Amino acid sequence: MAEITAAQVVKLRELTNAGMMDCKRALVEAQGDMEKAIELLRKKGAATAAHKAAREAREGVIVAHVLPGARVGVLAEVNCETDFVARNEMFRAFANEVAARLAVDPHADVEPLRQDAVSRIRENLRVARHARLEVQGQGMVAAYIHTGAQIGVLVEVGAEREETVASDLFKQLVRDITLQIAAASPLAVSRDQLPAAVVAKEREIAAEQVKGKPPAVVEKIVEGKLEKFYQTVCLLDQGYVKQNSEVSVREYMDRISRELKDKVVVRRFVRFQVGETQSQTAGASA
Repeated sequence: MAEITAAQVVKLRELTNAGMMDCKRALVEAQGDMEKAIELLRKKGAATAAHKAAREAREGVIVAHVLPGARVGVLAEVNCETDFVARNEMFRAFANEVAARLAVDPHADVEPLRQDAVSRIRENLRVARHARLEVQGQGMVAAYIHTGAQIGVLVEVGAEREETVASDLFKQLVRDITLQIAAASPLAVSRDQLPAAVVAKEREIAAEQVKGKPPAVVEKIVEGKLEKFYQTVCLLDQGYVKQNSEVSVREYMDRISRELKDKVVVRRFVRFQVGETQSQTAGASA
């Protein structure tokens, strides 16, 4: 039997908000497997949905660079060893230069830049990951870095007419979408983009929570839980945060589309948070 440490229990509690004893029992049953323990707690209704469970402690910043014309942008995570260095202006300048070079050339060799920064800052640095979006057709790319540079968003929003993209209303919409993604942390633009395996797992967990009830009742409850899941992780189904979630993002975008007399769509987005082992990236939406 795997030995369960207090640190593992505390970490599981941080990821799930479940009770300490529930966390310990789940870890014991899962033989120390953190992801399995999270699943067990969710099936028992003891944990909230935890798609953020892949995070691990790591210092650094998220940086972005959008080229003039707003048709190409890069989002990058650059790591260091300490929080002190993460706030250092020399480190921030290095991170911003990395993003700028990768925006111009996605195959740029930033290793010499990194080595120079290491020699000056005297701490191990690394470019953990980056994503580059380039507009296809009409549209624009925009970035948002949240205060503290721990969360960053890069998004491509498309339209059908050039004059739409040039309008202030469209530009404001795009900025609002970056803020929405930063705040609400969606996994996909729309529900049809969610991997079938993810939906199947949510269905399994929901069914486990209400097992023993009549099949018809179970199905109704499961569908209700899935709908709430979609409203949590799918951008277009989320409540629009700037209007206190009283309307969905889809409804907000539909209204702006009518005002612009054009079809406006979120094509792709990337959301990075320092310390994640997996980024939140979503593809095109009709």
